[in-house]
Amino acid sequence: MPEYDLIVVGAGPGGYVAAIRAAQLGLRTAVVERDRPGGVCGNWGCIPSKAILADAALFAELQAAAARGIVADNIRADFGRVIQRSREVADRQAKGVEFLFKKNNVSYVEGTGRLTRGGVVVTKDGKPERLAARHTLLATGSAERTLPGLEIDGAVVMTSREALARRKLPTSVVIIGGGAVGVEFAYVYRCFGARVTVVEMAATLLPGMDADLGRELERAFRRQGIEVLTGHRYERIERKPPGAEVTVTGPSGPATVVAECVLVAVGRRPLSGDLGLEEAGIQTRNGFVVVDAHMRTSVGGVHAIGDLVGPLLLAHVASEQGVVAVETMARREVHGVDPTRMPICIYCLPEVAAVGLTEAEARSRGGGVKVGKFPFRALGKAMASGHTDGFVKIVSEDRYGAVLGVHMIGTGVTELIAEGVLARSLEATTAELIGTVHAHPTMAEALREAALGAEGRAVNA
Repeated sequence: MPEYDLIVVGAGPGGYVAAIRAAQLGLRTAVVERDRPGGVCGNWGCIPSKAILADAALFAELQAAAARGIVADNIRADFGRVIQRSREVADRQAKGVEFLFKKNNVSYVEGTGRLTRGGVVVTKDGKPERLAARHTLLATGSAERTLPGLEIDGAVVMTSREALARRKLPTSVVIIGGGAVGVEFAYVYRCFGARVTVVEMAATLLPGMDADLGRELERAFRRQGIEVLTGHRYERIERKPPGAEVTVTGPSGPATVVAECVLVAVGRRPLSGDLGLEEAGIQTRNGFVVVDAHMRTSVGGVHAIGDLVGPLLLAHVASEQGVVAVETMARREVHGVDPTRMPICIYCLPEVAAVGLTEAEARSRGGGVKVGKFPFRALGKAMASGHTDGFVKIVSEDRYGAVLGVHMIGTGVTELIAEGVLARSLEATTAELIGTVHAHPTMAEALREAALGAEGRAVNA
């Protein structure tokens, strides 16, 4: 019976990063994975979807180039090849993770893992094998949620999983859900020529994020030709040629939208159902594993991270939680993960990025709040590059100017947000952002301009 210091169940961005860090700390480590290294993120989420989004953005840029003096005739897109390239990127990612396991002497075990006393039982091809370990880390991730009556058939009704493999571009799509997955696919399908309708029950797109971001994205989507039905609830579907009739209800009553395909993008659910949690006595809440600040479960020796524990279902959050978990096992002094210092990024165009408190959250806590907002249309680099959609918004505390939240929408903001994350991590103030010289002309200047606005010192707006 093999013995390890740590067995990680799940080789996604949480599990594989945790395993490598554990090996660096001298722990004998094994990773159990039933699919492929890289998990959902690398194979059916973050990485292939961003490859598709990059191709969509390139196609859109080429189509718009004539207005900037670059004329290219007969531009067309091969959607099947776009999907094929995304699968190739995912394959390279999986091989890269497998290489990292070998490099760091992490044992990779194929099969389905289930908790048992003192370790994990791994089943492959119907044959169980017991692996013993002092510690177990659960990192099994999540899967797509569905709605009653929206049975997934992969042809008419699909989730992001089926959409990432579909090589034929649908002529029309209804997307149920205006969160991150919904708006990213809306942008992709519209760029390649499909008619797109997004149905979101909340008052704005991107519910849970700062409301100004959702409103600005809706305006941008409408200019792109995407129909946005915020404040509308999905009611039912009737499958009929050419695909389906979807009935929704909004402020004006029920309405019907006809489309070839329906994409269900209403969130994700934790993959906790077949781990042996109940038998092990591990506490759960709504399917999510309950953990403390150091990712310890209610059972000694068992930790859990990532989408399995929620609430931030983000790859980089899972990775950070994995490091916290294994450093805790190794008796290192480590702080827990602060959700208000974790960036959120969405990769449609315009991109969306945020960290920290929304304006509404900051005001709900009481005390004075200052807000600075700077539009990209007033920025020299944005005008020169032709990317003037969006803004940077800073929410700060009134007395000392401590940065509470940074919210961005526009081209490149998923890279710019790193400065906002650093500001949150260092407990920086708007005065310190103002005192940091930003090169001109750059898109990053918008962050300093927003800080100036929060202090009542706006220069260029």
